[in-house]
Amino acid sequence: MDGLHLHLLLNHFPIIGSLLAFLVLLYGLVTKSNEVKRVACLLLVGLTIITLPVMKTGEIAEEKVENLAGFNEQSIHQHEEAAEIALWVMIAAGVAALVSVLASFYKPPLFTLLTMVTLLLNGVAFGFMAQAGNIGGKIRHTELTNTNAQQQPAQQNQNHDDHNHDHDH
Repeated sequence: MDGLHLHLLLNHFPIIGSLLAFLVLLYGLVTKSNEVKRVACLLLVGLTIITLPVMKTGEIAEEKVENLAGFNEQSIHQHEEAAEIALWVMIAAGVAALVSVLASFYKPPLFTLLTMVTLLLNGVAFGFMAQAGNIGGKIRHTELTNTNAQQQPAQQNQNHDDHNHDHDH
């Protein structure tokens, strides 16, 4: 497995995981369960750590695809910019989550307040991660950006079927 494959595999974790962590943390806040809040925060810390190799393998992936036919230079630049912002917001959320976990043991009165801050940062991180992933999908998936590309194969198949149908009679 090379860096491109690893990037394509790992990049889903920060997106889906940050949404999952958000929901678990929200559940912990609503139910006032310190254990659930700690689990959600630890999950977010783990996801933040996973985000670092996602960024590193993204650079490797860029080098592999930049010379391929259909490469969209603008999309990769937008993806890179969005991913960098998402990384920093995710790091902020991860740090807040770690501080929240520590506070749960050493400063319990601050724990709920810090988990609320973590929830907010986590929600923002999810939004930025989802945006970066959406832009990243458009780098090589022209069907996501060009409606004509979606219509052409259908028209070609229709023409092919009409052509074959004419020969059947």
